[in-house]
Amino acid sequence: MNQFIRLVICSLVLTATCVGQSGIHPFLGRWDINAGTPEHPRAMWLGVAENNGKVAVQWQPSGGNVIPIHDFKVNGSHLMIVLNAGSEGRPAVTLEITPDGNSLDIVEKRGEQTSNWKGLPAPGLERTAPQAWSDSEPLFNGMDLSGWEPIGDPARSHWKVKDGVLANEAHGANLRTTRKFEDFKVHFEVNCPDGGNSGFYLRGRYEMQVEAEPLTENPPERRLGSIYGRIAPHPAAVRTPGQWQSFDVTLVGRTVTVAQNGKTIIDQKEIEGITGGALDANEGDPGPFYIQGDHTGGLLYRNIRVSVGK
Repeated sequence: MNQFIRLVICSLVLTATCVGQSGIHPFLGRWDINAGTPEHPRAMWLGVAENNGKVAVQWQPSGGNVIPIHDFKVNGSHLMIVLNAGSEGRPAVTLEITPDGNSLDIVEKRGEQTSNWKGLPAPGLERTAPQAWSDSEPLFNGMDLSGWEPIGDPARSHWKVKDGVLANEAHGANLRTTRKFEDFKVHFEVNCPDGGNSGFYLRGRYEMQVEAEPLTENPPERRLGSIYGRIAPHPAAVRTPGQWQSFDVTLVGRTVTVAQNGKTIIDQKEIEGITGGALDANEGDPGPFYIQGDHTGGLLYRNIRVSVGK
């Protein structure tokens, strides 16, 4: 069978396992997507990879975790993704994607409603660690919320400072630093009650999961110490609900290392893209730290410190 006939056959078989290279090529890569409004932003991510004729598509919605997409079709310069086939009382949700130079035009169809987005190439962020780090400095002074601000409506914030501890008294607003950071080493200590759920976001885009839920609730890549939905800790994080634990996280470009109580549980792994809850999809920009307060109350944080490259 000559190469021309092989390509024709592959272009006609529009499945996840056989897609003509000429059709999939414009979509290959990782794509950052900002949508919504300034008041209600939505950060999303699309990953398309091809290996030996097999195509893999991943989608990170604005919330939740990254998911593999199996229902998609590529036809020349058009990619169609079915996010939800629809059911009674629930409209179908699809993405229709076409290349536009070095970006993607994306049309979301949700029943009769349509939204138009732009997908931009995610930066590689291939950086080496600095030769030296600054002395660590406190991000939380133990006295008040100086340097921090609630995300969204301040009336929903239940963050208080008590006895040198940053406490989220009830389900409510998330909390972020007013400063933004690029590459860093951050240290924090957290006390998560049994059944609690929070998260510590790096540059406001990558969540290090904090939780003490039953193990049956989450797979390894969504448990304590993970980069949510992206990287599972290995070995698994030690789970001690209601007790203080320390975490040290180093992020250089996309490369992350996480240590729990001084023991490395993620060792220089690449974060492919944003996680659910990201403030934006501008991965090449500095960003704040933020702590989730919109899941459960009862979380306590202290001794939050950061070092940056010299």
